[in-house]
Amino acid sequence: MYAAIVSPQEDLFMAVRPGQRRGMSLPAPFYTELLDASEAGSPVPEWFAQGALRQWGIDLTGRRVDEALVVRRPAVGPVTYSRATYEINKGCNFSCEHCYLEQRPFAGLPLAGKLQMIDLLAEMGVFWFQITGGEPLIDPDFPATYTHAHRAGMMIEVLTNGSRLARPQLIELFRGRPPHKVTVSLYGASPATADRLTRTKGAFKTMHAGVVAARAAGVPVELTIIITRHNAEDVDAMRALADDLGVPRKEYAMMSPTYTGTAGPLDAQAPGFLDGGFLESEAPGALDRGGSFDACPAGHTFFHIDPHGLATMCKIGRDNPINLLTEGPHGLLRLPAIADAQMLRTGGCTGCTLASTCRVCRPLARIYQEAKAPLHTYCQHGERTPA
Repeated sequence: MYAAIVSPQEDLFMAVRPGQRRGMSLPAPFYTELLDASEAGSPVPEWFAQGALRQWGIDLTGRRVDEALVVRRPAVGPVTYSRATYEINKGCNFSCEHCYLEQRPFAGLPLAGKLQMIDLLAEMGVFWFQITGGEPLIDPDFPATYTHAHRAGMMIEVLTNGSRLARPQLIELFRGRPPHKVTVSLYGASPATADRLTRTKGAFKTMHAGVVAARAAGVPVELTIIITRHNAEDVDAMRALADDLGVPRKEYAMMSPTYTGTAGPLDAQAPGFLDGGFLESEAPGALDRGGSFDACPAGHTFFHIDPHGLATMCKIGRDNPINLLTEGPHGLLRLPAIADAQMLRTGGCTGCTLASTCRVCRPLARIYQEAKAPLHTYCQHGERTPA
């Protein structure tokens, strides 16, 4: 199994190792040397072996490049993207009130379609790849899909509720082909709280068992603490649980409408956890130095794919989807313009004189407006924002 991935990423050449935050930025001649050495079956160059030892504590001395590394070729075709998220299946074995998916049908591409899509993504240069749902681990094609993406040299993050994570076949999959990380949602510090929030008996027990099993197997795990009105009193206990499990944690407390603009999930909002009353884009780099929402890269450097292979700018902005399997990469030539159109300040934001300092993701603000949500739940300026 390979120890690290070397890949072009936009205008750079990167060397990374799944599960590790540290990496190496390579000059173009060094990347070319590794690519040539991989094709020739030559040993890992001394300079790379020293860098790997320094960055990741692994010894690659004497190993062949084609055995120790995946050296990805530059992207081919009319478009290139470095990141993608994939909703492998909207089906879920939990029934959370706060879910942003209004409906969760268990449906999607057949396995052949999933693998074809992974091949297309690899050809376009997708390097950072997130698999989500629904609950991705309940999809019967998840192991084969994950393995195909891993072989392609993608840095994979899996978003899961953790309920299936302890299953031996999944533990062995992740042990043998390590993801960059598995991010597990934490819904409570006890069975009573977590089971109530997820409306699923045994949710806490299976999640906890999954995290423990993954940690024991050396799988990189993180926890996202989900804060709602059902578990707000457990926040400190959830933080303590994450620390006791020895895993990094982050928190998510802003409830949003469904991406189709229905207000149901807003009922789960915990009072006191709006934290400033604004929501930012999921896209890295969406905020400029002045703190305003500007030049979001969604649709430009990354995009989202739904269970049927329909590509959109992100998980929220789903206007004018492009069928990736029937249109291929050429179809994505339209995506930047589709994304830019969704970033216009329209609807309830039309004419706002504070737009130059706005930090709110426009597609997300739109679904709040469609859900007729109170202004303070999504606008950083609150009731002071001019109509």
